Amino acid sequence: MENGMLVAFEGIDGTGKSTQLQSLANFLKGQGLTVITTYEPTDSKYGRRIRELYKDRSSCTPEEELNLFLEDRRLHVNELIEPELAAGKIILTDRYYYSTAAYQGAAGMDPTEIFARNSFAPVPNLVLLLTMDPEISIARIQEGRGEELNDFEQLDQLRKVADHFAAFADPCIARINAAQPPEQVQEEIRRTVQTRLF
Repeated sequence: MENGMLVAFEGIDGTGKSTQLQSLANFLKGQGLTVITTYEPTDSKYGRRIRELYKDRSSCTPEEELNLFLEDRRLHVNELIEPELAAGKIILTDRYYYSTAAYQGAAGMDPTEIFARNSFAPVPNLVLLLTMDPEISIARIQEGRGEELNDFEQLDQLRKVADHFAAFADPCIARINAAQPPEQVQEEIRRTVQTRLF
């Protein structure tokens, strides 16, 4: 692959993105492919500031929050995504600009404008959008992980986020029902990747 491939895992919190991404990475590596796994927010100074918002999202305005995501992504694109794509590698990212459009959209910003402001970022070859009722995802976060909900994971918020994800219609998006047993989810992801990308 001369130009590499970019696959983004998207969806509301609690859908199993990180677990499914790692399983797919292991599968693709087993096929002899070179795979890079990454995530957003990154560990940059912008990403660290975003993580502080998990505890107190009211500490900045929606516009300031969006700018943090944009600057974090700009670094991610320049330092990792574009060079690794140019090297012909497969990049799997846990969240990308669809999450920004959905979460900041739920906070009252215009998703269309958010997509426009992310025009510097390469369009993914495939977006694996893991879908699930917010009530189930919250139960997974609280019971499965034993975690308290952060400021981005409140039920009313996640319902709005899920509605935004449901409205996205880009041809690169493949929706996967994440409420199935994890093994079935992974099987469907692998089928989708092999059908759409190879």
